[in-house]
Amino acid sequence: MIDTHCHLYDQAFNPDRHQAVLNALQAGVNLMILPAIDSQSHADQEALASQYPQYFRQMMGLHPTSVNDNFQSELDIVKQKLFLHPQSYVAVGEIGLDLYWDKSFFHQQCQALTTQMQWAQQLNLPVCLHVRKAYNELFHILRNINQPQYRGVLHCFGGSVQEALHAVDLGFHIGIGGVVTFKNATLAEVAKAVPLDRILLETDAPYLAPVPHRGHRNESAYIPLIADKIAQLRGISPTEVAEVTTLSAKKLFLSDEQ
Repeated sequence: MIDTHCHLYDQAFNPDRHQAVLNALQAGVNLMILPAIDSQSHADQEALASQYPQYFRQMMGLHPTSVNDNFQSELDIVKQKLFLHPQSYVAVGEIGLDLYWDKSFFHQQCQALTTQMQWAQQLNLPVCLHVRKAYNELFHILRNINQPQYRGVLHCFGGSVQEALHAVDLGFHIGIGGVVTFKNATLAEVAKAVPLDRILLETDAPYLAPVPHRGHRNESAYIPLIADKIAQLRGISPTEVAEVTTLSAKKLFLSDEQ
């Protein structure tokens, strides 16, 4: 299986990062994809990917909650990395819109998202979108960009079934993580409604650990718990979920490696 979104370079793993990698491998998760946050996290991300090149792939982008007054200089760093070494990255991400924490830089977030979407198109890379409390705003921006078809994933999806299906119609995959195991989670309905080949498994580790680990540090090793829950919701086998989602992840992120 593939964890399509995790931050194992985060300081939460400083005490036992190697063990976390081993835990993932023992759980059947043999590839993990690392999204970028901003220039403060690049060195740690790149160090982890170079230490375990067979188990990690990288994205590059500017996270919306890191968009502030100096976002142009942050974007310059992202652009340099992407265009100098495009073969080093499997996606532009994580990028997007976040109106949950702070709305004061929303205009700049829109600019940063549009710019990075254009870079992804130029480099023929998929995008990994972080969207929180901003699905209407996202779809408005996508209409303005007006690509005939999009390639990417709405990571850690938190919208409605209708928003998920609209995103699928536009070409996106839906990233499903540990929230799907939470009681009364809307994501459970999304996991049942979206075509299986449009679902990607992710943890967003160290955040959002699935039940029975909720409230504790998340790990890539918990991907099977997410696959099991999706299988249960859809009335199919965990093996089918694992096989279909892994194939979808490979097609989206690793097409150059096949």
